[in-house]
Amino acid sequence: MQERQLLLTVRFRGTHYHGYQVQPNGVTVAQVIQDAVERVFGSRLDIKGCSRTDAGVHANGFCLSLHTVSGIPCDAVIRAMNVNLPDDVAVISCREVPLGFHPRYDCTGKRYLYQIYNGPVKNPFLTDLALFHKYPLDEHLMDAAARSFLGTHDFSAFCSAGSKIEDTVRTITAASVTRNGEMVTFSVTGDGFLYNMVRIMTGTLLDAARGIFTPSDISRIMEGRDRSAAGATAPAHGLYLDEVFYEGI
Repeated sequence: MQERQLLLTVRFRGTHYHGYQVQPNGVTVAQVIQDAVERVFGSRLDIKGCSRTDAGVHANGFCLSLHTVSGIPCDAVIRAMNVNLPDDVAVISCREVPLGFHPRYDCTGKRYLYQIYNGPVKNPFLTDLALFHKYPLDEHLMDAAARSFLGTHDFSAFCSAGSKIEDTVRTITAASVTRNGEMVTFSVTGDGFLYNMVRIMTGTLLDAARGIFTPSDISRIMEGRDRSAAGATAPAHGLYLDEVFYEGI
């Protein structure tokens, strides 16, 4: 039997999960995926994810891999997995990758989105899918501030306390804020992200929309490396891992 490494791209609504990583105190995305893998492949294969996500965070394109000797074709893997997954988790693609591939360590970058519903009245259909912000937001001010994140910086000021990561330098290659009707979206792409980095960026941009911070202030905050100088950490439920990037795959 031939060894195979499969890369699965998964879409999930994180509302009812305690994040991605398996935990002893609650149901996680990895747990339900492993349950489905066990039913499809006949054993509880180890799965490796591209990153951790907090409780309530969603994904449009989370990547994970598994090693198998099964000959099930990739299109059949997609169908079989989705039959065995709950309605809020779906495998959207499956492809073979080289043996030894790791979705976290071989990743060259990620894109995150943060959704803000900016209307005068809450939308109950978006309760767990976007941050409700009833006061007017100037997306142009937010966009100008977001561009201050571009480049290679020490993002210590945009990392939650308690993180054990020592290297806090990251490179942001794209950052923008756009509006589509009442939905305001912060999109940010980089080679890596610190713990709660995008949520703190979002909280800071919301302050920028209120005139508390200017683009130059954000540059100053990054240079100061002081978490207390940046904005609040935005709630988890507006955050989406949108896409994970790999070279040559």
